[in-house]
Amino acid sequence: MNIPVWRRLGRAILIPVLALLTALAIGALVMAIFGDDPVRAYQGLFSGAFGNGRAWSTTIRKMTPLILTGLSVAVAFKAGLFNIGASGQFIIGTICSVAVGIHFEGLPAFVHLPLAIAAGIAGGTLWGALPGLLKVYTGAHEVIVTIMLNYVASLFAGWTVYAGGTQGQQPGPLWDPTAGAISETPDVLASAQIPWIVGPPYRVHWGVVLALLVAVVMWWLIYRTTVGFELRTVGQNARAARYAGMRVNGMIILAMALAGALAGLAGTIETLGLNHKFAPEFSGAVGFDGITVALLGQTHPLGVVLSAFMLGALDAGAARMQFESGVAADIIQVIQALVLAFVAAPTLIRTLYRVRRAPDEVETTTLTTGWAGR
Repeated sequence: MNIPVWRRLGRAILIPVLALLTALAIGALVMAIFGDDPVRAYQGLFSGAFGNGRAWSTTIRKMTPLILTGLSVAVAFKAGLFNIGASGQFIIGTICSVAVGIHFEGLPAFVHLPLAIAAGIAGGTLWGALPGLLKVYTGAHEVIVTIMLNYVASLFAGWTVYAGGTQGQQPGPLWDPTAGAISETPDVLASAQIPWIVGPPYRVHWGVVLALLVAVVMWWLIYRTTVGFELRTVGQNARAARYAGMRVNGMIILAMALAGALAGLAGTIETLGLNHKFAPEFSGAVGFDGITVALLGQTHPLGVVLSAFMLGALDAGAARMQFESGVAADIIQVIQALVLAFVAAPTLIRTLYRVRRAPDEVETTTLTTGWAGR
């Protein structure tokens, strides 16, 4: 039976929209219980995200890495895998790109910039492929391995910029000697920096366009190619895919490598386009936020872009909300966590709003396929 596009779209966004509205309502209730004004808080949130040109630019900057880390989690989901390692892949991508970006002085920009981007993608790819290889050849679960690799990546990155100790400890290979006791790299050379679309104070760079193009490429790969079909089939039923002659083990490794490449590119763009250096505090939580983005976007590239925009706006408006209403910006983290919980448990939303499942409808997002013990 052919289902109209508008009906399929409505079905796809219904649960995420209800989850977001429910999370915002609970957030308002929490504010009211503690004596804060939720209307004023949300007005400040909206103003901080869309109130003027600088607010819009902040939203766009916040959205950019979320698109790529969301895609990273989503592509793994398509193959039935749960990539918790976007954070570590993001960090490794950052380190590899900055390592190239601060060296090779004299290279022209049309060589240096692509080289630095390629280094970041390669680093993320290798870091992502590792749990895929371990899963295929040793049976190690990707969730456990990626969690551990997050710690390894964070500690490794910290060592590369370690400023050294007073008792003879050597500084890390990427540490900036002019930074004194501060653990950070030198600035990336101008030839390796992603150019601005709109310069300071707005600081919107071409990495935004690159992230959107990657989302289009991922949509094409997943829904318009044989490889994408095999990825989705493996994610739906690995045994059936193997019986049909598909390369299940190869798809698992490929999915994790792609996931790592996307998260590594996110770190690369943040470094070459915005921060222009690496310091341990720059890594943030964008890798873990990719899980919320992917689930809210129903693991579809278009949905990932929209959910990244919404979460980017929430993040961008949090500081203004706190300034205007006195409500702690941490409430945004609570709302994001509630969104994740509601999207991960769609039955709860269906029960709450009495939304019936259509006879031909199946859940497109599940957290359980990766735990099935393939």
